[in-house]
Amino acid sequence: MLVRGPSTRRRKEAGLPPGTVEFAGERRAEKVRVSVLSYDAEGIEEKDLEAATDSYPYFDSGRTVWVNVSGLHEPSVLRAFGDKPGLHPLVLEDILHTRQRPKLEHYPDHLFIVLRMIGYDEENRRVSNEQVSLVLGANYVLSFQEMEGDVFDRIRERIRQGSGRIRKAGADYLAYALLDAVVDHYFVALEKLGDDIEELEDELTEHPTPNTLTVIHTLKREMIDVRKSVFPVREVVAGLMRAESTLVRKGTEIFLRDVYDHTIQVIDSLESYRDILSGLQDLYLSSIGNKMNEVMKVLTIAATIFVPLTFLAGVYGMNFEHMPELSWKWSYPLFWTAAVLLALGMLFFFRRKKWL
Repeated sequence: MLVRGPSTRRRKEAGLPPGTVEFAGERRAEKVRVSVLSYDAEGIEEKDLEAATDSYPYFDSGRTVWVNVSGLHEPSVLRAFGDKPGLHPLVLEDILHTRQRPKLEHYPDHLFIVLRMIGYDEENRRVSNEQVSLVLGANYVLSFQEMEGDVFDRIRERIRQGSGRIRKAGADYLAYALLDAVVDHYFVALEKLGDDIEELEDELTEHPTPNTLTVIHTLKREMIDVRKSVFPVREVVAGLMRAESTLVRKGTEIFLRDVYDHTIQVIDSLESYRDILSGLQDLYLSSIGNKMNEVMKVLTIAATIFVPLTFLAGVYGMNFEHMPELSWKWSYPLFWTAAVLLALGMLFFFRRKKWL
């Protein structure tokens, strides 16, 4: 459950020494939930843990261990993983600072990966963004999320059913699978954004309103946020492929290349949508300009028609004593006849010139 309100946001205090394990972010979960999934080719064990320290025995079990933590607002939970499996204090600090840029960091006995998990809020029709931190060790993967709910359910189901190679492979393959799930979900979010852009195109073509420009600006800001979250992932995957670490085996590199290709595809789609939005903004401004031109054309034609009529009215509205037309019996009907014929003649002329 998402929790928002006053006092849920915290900032890092200036001047603290490096490696200070202190939460700096927005509290987005009611409570911290720690779960473990331990498996090998023969079987699995899955359970929720009362405390982070309850995960210690699993690291010595000889199985592949996946510990997932949802909710980061209790630093004491993170400090437990500093004792075992022995995460570096700088890793713990970065996990608790939830505004991190996606990155890969190498440590002697583990690799630290920061990702942005992107989703789409159907109710509010906007992109959601959450930090996910992965730690890859010799036989374990730790994942840290800001709130409950993720894109890893299919991976959990594959482990439970023993389908594919995941139960037979090691922790590096599990880390690849988690990374792949995050990247693949980028396509889902971009597809939803693409639907919004198509609706916006239809609205812009049929009946643009001032709110249309607001929606365009909102989508452009969301595209900027998504771009900041996606572009560095390419560097992360490339770094894993080039990593000279025994934690990433040669057999896993081919799968990482597949994730790299997916990342490139996401970036290409993202750039295409950004170009489309820029074009829609130009189209909106052109549409508004065309409408204004149509209004000005009508007003100009109306003013042009009334100029000679105003001239006639001005001439015969003068108070000269000797104006023979004023004493004529049919002068008033003749004046209106001339005015109407003059107006109709000008309208015919404008129509013939295709100004109307």
